[in-house]
Amino acid sequence: MQGGETIEVSVLGGLGEIDAADWDACADATAPRPRDPFMTHRFLAALEASGSVGRGTGWQPRHLVARAGGAVIAVMPLYAKSHSQGEYIFDHNWAHAFEQAGGRYYPKLQSAAPFTPATGRRLLTLPGFETVGRGALIDAATRLADNNGVSSLHVTFCTAEERAWGEAAGLLGRTTQQFHWENRGYADFDAFLADLSSRKRKTVRKERERAQSFGGEIVTLTGEAIEPSHWDAFWRFYQDTGARKWGTPYLTRAFFHRAQETLRGDVLLVMARRNGRWVAGALNLIGRDVLFGRYWGCAEEHPCLHFELCYYQAIEWAITQRMARVEAGAQGEHKLARGYLPVEIHSLHWIADPGFRRAVAQYLDTEARAVDREIEVLTAYGPFKRCGGDDDGRETD
Repeated sequence: MQGGETIEVSVLGGLGEIDAADWDACADATAPRPRDPFMTHRFLAALEASGSVGRGTGWQPRHLVARAGGAVIAVMPLYAKSHSQGEYIFDHNWAHAFEQAGGRYYPKLQSAAPFTPATGRRLLTLPGFETVGRGALIDAATRLADNNGVSSLHVTFCTAEERAWGEAAGLLGRTTQQFHWENRGYADFDAFLADLSSRKRKTVRKERERAQSFGGEIVTLTGEAIEPSHWDAFWRFYQDTGARKWGTPYLTRAFFHRAQETLRGDVLLVMARRNGRWVAGALNLIGRDVLFGRYWGCAEEHPCLHFELCYYQAIEWAITQRMARVEAGAQGEHKLARGYLPVEIHSLHWIADPGFRRAVAQYLDTEARAVDREIEVLTAYGPFKRCGGDDDGRETD
């Protein structure tokens, strides 16, 4: 920070109260690709404009904006939550325990990309303002929680660096795990397969052959190639999957209209068509170095088509585009056999009640040790060749 200006932090009731260029400058959302597509003004504004978040959803915007000398230097996506749905860092047991003890867990404050289990910055600062910007945002968020008498503040799927900043400021750090595919400099998909044990390599090839023999074609679409008809089909897929997984889908139909208008350049659709009809699809968002898998759905069931559209096509596209990794969303140990390995995921938590905070801290310490062990075990069962072993991962004589 230059000049020692006083920093002022204000609370916004929506993204319409800040210029998109100011927000995106902090979010590092410049062309040709944003660092994180979920932190762009256009993505978060699409959620608000479509009614996917806002009044009646349990996600009420309370975004923070830090200014120095009148200029925006840092922003933070923040929501007042009346439930714990759509977060993927689960605190339902915390809420139950606190309320059983006579406390009131909701409302709470949540810094996140709604409905999005993808790692990214939450303390968004202009270059050169990292120290003062992060400090101002963390201080303002905890004061907002304290002054309004809410039970807690949660910063989910933040970066490891932000976690360190938050813990230094007195927040509790939490470790969970997710499955990511890492690009080890592969020239093509066959080079990736060559990195697997022979048994796993054969399995992947068989799954791809089986999926691609479903009687139709698979296409990848992004930017201007995406048309309203593709969203019509994908909405049907999303409705089906959402109804089965969550009861009520999080995103409204209006969100997909908005995506056609403002988000096509950030989207990769992988669609399967048979007999002139779209029968399945996977929706990904494109970051600067990461491809983020988000939603899948189908109108027809075909063997292995889910694996092909969600995992193998994503890997192939990422290799072609020289992306560093693919994040395929929450949960799913079935991803392990397909080249997605477990990694640590970070979040931060501020708890108002001292006794409850101590209990949560003890829980997080135990949970972190269990996650470390789980990652170690799962990694050992990964599909890659092992050093010192043969092509199948078995020890040689």
